[in-house]
Amino acid sequence: MNLLSQIIVAFIAIVHVYILWLEMFAWLTRGPQVFRSIPADLFEKTKVMAANQGLYNGFLAAGLFWSLFISDANWSKNVALFFLICVFVAGIYGAFTASRRILYVQAVPAALGILSLVF
Repeated sequence: MNLLSQIIVAFIAIVHVYILWLEMFAWLTRGPQVFRSIPADLFEKTKVMAANQGLYNGFLAAGLFWSLFISDANWSKNVALFFLICVFVAGIYGAFTASRRILYVQAVPAALGILSLVF
């Protein structure tokens, strides 16, 4: 995996660690500031759901970080590609179902990562 791909993969993994933290540990404190379109009274009611989403984002981050430590270049690239595609699909789905902003936070960076690996 080339240096540009590694930087993009690491950046996306860090973003997903932030999302994990936000959804699992800061949903009631920082969440209302980040997700202003959600009514304030829903944060307490959705904290378990948000924590579950955060866990999934953590799995994406773990897979992306794992790809950076695989010594075999082919495996490293393939693992990164798999997790970037997962992030891309989640970003597209989120953009259509939750918020257009997810397109720019998840799908576009993942697409750039995929392109950097393929070309």
